[in-house]
Amino acid sequence: RYEKKQNNMAFHGKTRLNAAAMKEQVYEFVRNIPRGKVATYGQIALHLGNRNFARVVGNILHSNPDPEHIPCHRVVNSKGQLSQSYAFGGIEAQRRLLVSEGVVFKNDLVVDLSVSQMILE
Repeated sequence: RYEKKQNNMAFHGKTRLNAAAMKEQVYEFVRNIPRGKVATYGQIALHLGNRNFARVVGNILHSNPDPEHIPCHRVVNSKGQLSQSYAFGGIEAQRRLLVSEGVVFKNDLVVDLSVSQMILE
């Protein structure tokens, strides 16, 4: 299944979201990730209704208009790896921010998701 775009709408299966509404839902989710925790792109995509939107989530966060209030540094991939293209200072800046918040790492660039992943209710 491939994502099709028409008139600024994203279609995938039964999921249909206006691009602006999707961005706002991603930003709202990220605003609610607590300090010391991380979420994965897939978790956010699942919240949007379709796990296949994980790359879309990454693209949205890469153009985050307000990283001070939308803490996109708290989002990692499904293996806990930091973003190789973290847009706000690089991978070391992302790591520094997460360490300062108490996120637990397995190694230099991989978060221990068993400890630091945000649990959705």
